[in-house]
Amino acid sequence: MARIANVTVPTEKQVQISLTYIYGIGPKYARDILETTKIEPTKRVKDLSEAELTKIRNIIDQDYNVEGDLQRVVSNNIKRLKDISSYRGLRHKNGLPSRGQRTRTNARTRRGKKIAVGGTQKKAASKT
Repeated sequence: MARIANVTVPTEKQVQISLTYIYGIGPKYARDILETTKIEPTKRVKDLSEAELTKIRNIIDQDYNVEGDLQRVVSNNIKRLKDISSYRGLRHKNGLPSRGQRTRTNARTRRGKKIAVGGTQKKAASKT
């Protein structure tokens, strides 16, 4: 059980893949971290020594904004956009795509499940 930046990373995977489980570290940053610490990227996490793990932890703590701090920064940025009522802020407020995607079709991820509009179905013939 290796814990880096308060995240339990998988021990059976390679180090370069395991580091991407930390919010804010993608494949490129994982490679950069391993280059600076001079650890082989294909090494498994379970095979890392305690000294190597502390090197990785120190580099991440010093140079990278990850997990809770980064999520706070992102949410503050979105809140600021909403407060100044920019176009992007209004899109966030309404739960719509904020980067120019179409919404007539698709956009289901942002808008949620389809809701049937009343009065669009044909009425069944009733007996009189």
